[in-house]
Amino acid sequence: MNKLLTATLAATLGSGLGLASASAADEITLQLKWVTQAQFAGYYVAKDKGFYEEEDLDVTILPGGPDIAPPQVIAGGGADVVVEWMPAALAARERGVPLVNIAQPFKRSGMMLTCHEDHGITDPQHFRGKTLGVWFFGNEYPFLSWMSRLDIPTDGGADGVTVIKQGFNVDPLLQRQAECISTMTYNEYWQVIDAGIPEDELVVFKYDELGVATLEDGLYVLEENLDDPAFVDAMARFVTATMKGWEYARENPEEAAEIVLENDDTGAQTENHQQRMMGEINKLTAGSNGVLHPGDYERTVEILLAGGSDPVITEVPQGAWTHAVTEKAGLAVE
Repeated sequence: MNKLLTATLAATLGSGLGLASASAADEITLQLKWVTQAQFAGYYVAKDKGFYEEEDLDVTILPGGPDIAPPQVIAGGGADVVVEWMPAALAARERGVPLVNIAQPFKRSGMMLTCHEDHGITDPQHFRGKTLGVWFFGNEYPFLSWMSRLDIPTDGGADGVTVIKQGFNVDPLLQRQAECISTMTYNEYWQVIDAGIPEDELVVFKYDELGVATLEDGLYVLEENLDDPAFVDAMARFVTATMKGWEYARENPEEAAEIVLENDDTGAQTENHQQRMMGEINKLTAGSNGVLHPGDYERTVEILLAGGSDPVITEVPQGAWTHAVTEKAGLAVE
């Protein structure tokens, strides 16, 4: 992109994508959806193994957290590209933040509801009259759409469910504040087990197996930046290196987990948890070459529109995804 720098690109320097000098690598700032963990191993591996450098890129990776919303970060100019779940991205787009999916490293969803078996919940209809822990800050959308499809009210009562705003922990299940809680296959589920509840005492409902899964962990940019060929070229190289990172992580899971730990400045992660998470994450990225499959997108939109009187999105989005970047990277729909 150094040779393709245009006046349009110069105008976007404030968003973080630019050149330190005429010969410097192209700078890209990536905002993650959550804290440093194996969920984002592909990015850390690509940086650690020099895959970004090979593509003439200087990538800064910003960890997320409970108070960090990627759509707000990119809208405010704090990042060039963000990792976000599609429900949150499409909801943000409808609210005026023009996010566009340029690549989809995650093929499958890892979202679940996990219940203690002694509550007798063996079917989603058994949720009625129960209290369920749900993440918010954009993570509630798949759950709300699922309940709408089941015709289960989310405002309490014997025929509905009582929703409690779950923190990013498993305390409501452990403390018997909720019969079921939100978990990811690669994270909170194992926190429950590590807390002393064996797997045979848990009942799980995987969104992916129930046909209510929406796309997670895609790469999104602002629509206006895609008008710049230089930006598209930089993103194409970024996606190329990133997918190389994910492939390396699948082939070398233990090393990938170690790379994640080396990048965790908080020291909050453990080797055992990250290696276990890496194994589960690799199941979700397997089968993806980075290209968004239109059928997966359409399924997600259909689920989000099926929200009864309060759908996640109110109309079919226009221009919410593009293959321009992955095609530039030489990738095709598989």
